[in-house]
Amino acid sequence: MKDSHQKAAEYHELAAHAHRADAAQHEKGDHQTGHEHSRQALEHSRRAYELTQEAHAKSGEQKATLANPA
Repeated sequence: MKDSHQKAAEYHELAAHAHRADAAQHEKGDHQTGHEHSRQALEHSRRAYELTQEAHAKSGEQKATLANPA
C-alpha cells in the first residue's frame, strides 16, 4: 500500500513540474512547447488519480481484513 501512495505522489509531482514548465514556456511565448507540457501535466495528473484510487481501495481492503480476520 505504501508503494501505491508513493507512486501517486511521484505522479502528482511530475504533473506539478509539467505545469511549472508550461507556465515558463507560456511566458516566453513558446505556446507549442507550453501546450506539450500541459498535455504531459494532464497525463501525469490522470495517472496520479488512478494510483490514488488504487491505494485507497487497497487501504479499504486491508482495513476490512484487519477488522474481520478469517
